[in-house]
Amino acid sequence: MIDARLQRRLAIAGAVVFAGLFLAANAHLVKVAFMSQPDCVTPPPGKAPARLSC
Repeated sequence: MIDARLQRRLAIAGAVVFAGLFLAANAHLVKVAFMSQPDCVTPPPGKAPARLSC
């Protein structure tokens, strides 16, 4: 059987790898969200822009 110390190390290593993958995936999603923001365009006459900053 697996030694208790080895089992603990494997569990900690697995948790660290999982946390790293989770953080990397979330960072990628945030990056993609900010990179895909469309530029401001001139709205048609009589219509307000979609964002107040445009």
